[in-house]
Amino acid sequence: MIDEQEAPKGQAGRDEQSQNENHETMESLMRSEDAGLEFPIQGEIRQGVIASISSSQILVSVGSKSEGVIMGRELEQIPVSEREALTVGQEIPVYVINPEDQNGNVILSYTRAREAMGWELVEKMQEGNESFEGKIDGYNKGGLIVLVHGLRGFIPASQISMARRSSVQGDTPDRWAKMIGETIGVRIIEVDRARRRLILSERAANPESRQSLKERVIEGLEEGQVYTGRVTSVADFGAFVNVNGADGLVHLSELSWDRVQHPSEVLEVGQEVKVKVISVDKDKKRIGLSIRALKGDPWTEKVAKFKVGQLVEGTITRLTKFGAFARLEGDVEGLIHISELSENRINHPKESVKEGDVLTLRVIRIDEDQRRIGLSLRKVDSGAYADMDMKALAAELTPDKEEQE
Repeated sequence: MIDEQEAPKGQAGRDEQSQNENHETMESLMRSEDAGLEFPIQGEIRQGVIASISSSQILVSVGSKSEGVIMGRELEQIPVSEREALTVGQEIPVYVINPEDQNGNVILSYTRAREAMGWELVEKMQEGNESFEGKIDGYNKGGLIVLVHGLRGFIPASQISMARRSSVQGDTPDRWAKMIGETIGVRIIEVDRARRRLILSERAANPESRQSLKERVIEGLEEGQVYTGRVTSVADFGAFVNVNGADGLVHLSELSWDRVQHPSEVLEVGQEVKVKVISVDKDKKRIGLSIRALKGDPWTEKVAKFKVGQLVEGTITRLTKFGAFARLEGDVEGLIHISELSENRINHPKESVKEGDVLTLRVIRIDEDQRRIGLSLRKVDSGAYADMDMKALAAELTPDKEEQE
């Protein structure tokens, strides 16, 4: 028979025992979970505490049974200035390269951890359209290099602000050298971790409306100036070239002295070209550019030997309702208007000439602006040019000085 007074005490004992067992079970589970967290996983980033530093390695406590180690190439990759600043007890991020090597060590990398964290940060910055203020760390011919959270970001020349670009002269690779160390505000416009590609833009961080930028550029342009620009797009009627941040049009007729059917025959998007400003319309905000104006007009050189009133030999190449075209020398063509084909009225050039005819013609007009030569068949024997013809004949019959010698 159980004593009624002892029953509660026995129950209490059993309850206490049960609680102790539950507590031990919870502690066991917690120890088990903690033990699971102790083993590092390859590729993960952990926060560790520096346990010791020597010239050949850095030991880092990462919560595992053995300390992790940064050594060899991973140690050499830490910049000297950063390495000298590290101290025992300092908390640093580390990347797990190997959870356990053949010697039982956890192999870690400090630079890989910093880099991986850097990529995560810049990806978030791009998503949030955040700006970043850093210092120019280097350059190449195409633009500037800025460190962003330990990563080397590149600012193409087209994404550098107008104010900064206007402070450099020429197109030499070292034109950006004086900017190293300067503070610059940028925004991330492209992140490609797989290709280790980080593209930045100063212009995006300090937006200026395209219209206001164009207005400012137009104010500084003068007809006749020559600039280096970059082709931004091509269309059937011409190509657009960016000059100092504003687009100007190179009309199809201003691309080359030779006949061009489409701008893509001579230009491609992204190509750097020299252009001459031939018109500036401040009211309509239009910039007219020319590439061919930078080269001498070959037509002018070809027709330099001709003068008004001169007799020339020409071959009829084609007929139109308004006249006939005749090739003189090389590829120089002149027009014989229908009114200059005959003394009599005709309705069509075919009544007087046909393609392939070789004729003596008279030059009656040279229009260099329109690049046209006017010819006449009916004025070949005109008395108005008798004196000129006699002088020309005399010149042909008179031997020159070399022949006389």
